[in-house]
Amino acid sequence: MSVRKRAGIAAVAAAVLVGVVGCQDTDKGTKKATGTPELQSRDAVTKVVQAAYKKTAEAKTAKVRMTVTMSGSADAAGTMQMSGVMGWDPTLMDMTMKMPKEMAGAGAGAGADADMPEQIRMKWLDEAMYMDLGAKAAKEMDGKRWMKMDLGAMAAASGDKQLQKQMTRGLEDMNQSPAQQLALLLDSPNLKHVGSEKVDGVEAQHYKGTLTFQEMVKSNKSLDVLTEKERKELVAQAEKSGIKGYDTEVWVDGDGFPVKMDLGMTMPQGTVKITANYSDYGVKAAVVAPPAAETFDFMKLMEDLGAAGAGAGAGQGTGGAESGI
Repeated sequence: MSVRKRAGIAAVAAAVLVGVVGCQDTDKGTKKATGTPELQSRDAVTKVVQAAYKKTAEAKTAKVRMTVTMSGSADAAGTMQMSGVMGWDPTLMDMTMKMPKEMAGAGAGAGADADMPEQIRMKWLDEAMYMDLGAKAAKEMDGKRWMKMDLGAMAAASGDKQLQKQMTRGLEDMNQSPAQQLALLLDSPNLKHVGSEKVDGVEAQHYKGTLTFQEMVKSNKSLDVLTEKERKELVAQAEKSGIKGYDTEVWVDGDGFPVKMDLGMTMPQGTVKITANYSDYGVKAAVVAPPAAETFDFMKLMEDLGAAGAGAGAGQGTGGAESGI
């Protein structure tokens, strides 16, 4: 029973990480201004977005409220909500996530999600993710409620060069700050000004643009680890799967900071939409790793589960031999 519950804990935590890496949602908190907007020229739009990129990159931290909505696929549909503080250069995160049971259970197996808390606090520090899996998980893990997932160490331990590249890319993607999203938006060939709107009561200018998957690959610096052949294969796989591209929208306030960003991607299987509302740029983000006495390592957990499985198999074999004597 303990082994089964620990396997459930590991599976749910892995599902949480997958959900975190790929986020975005609808236009909650946005109200369109009345009247005909005075639209800015392309040159004016570019200057505004460039200025917002510079200010955001220099701020390095912000408070964020994020909603991730996945639809179309029965085993991964649902809405995930996150809020807290994040930082970029270096990557930092201290956020609390509410994940629907149907999403947690999708990769966890029957009964596993029953032991998961309704909210999961997550910390990202020094290329490692820490997840607070709650008091119930601690009962199965010798009083340790925090799980550490060191993606860099996991990739290195695998000895798989391709996996290491994927992990490296994943680490970079985790650092998709609002500044980086603005940089990508600047490469959109159809970047335009939509008009003036209010976001959470703040007057902001609304901009939008689209990027094909190929344009995104060319612009995204986190993909520099790929060879030219790997880039072409990535684009080919995306086209084969029906991924058209990305829709990006940003609302910039009077101080020149993005107060909201929408990202959307449509595939034959469904859609992924993320909405992130930002505030308090430059806020202090003193993210501290959980106490070692309250933390267990995901890799060690998987090793223990593997050893337990091997031991159970050997025991069954011995039992069979004895019963035949």
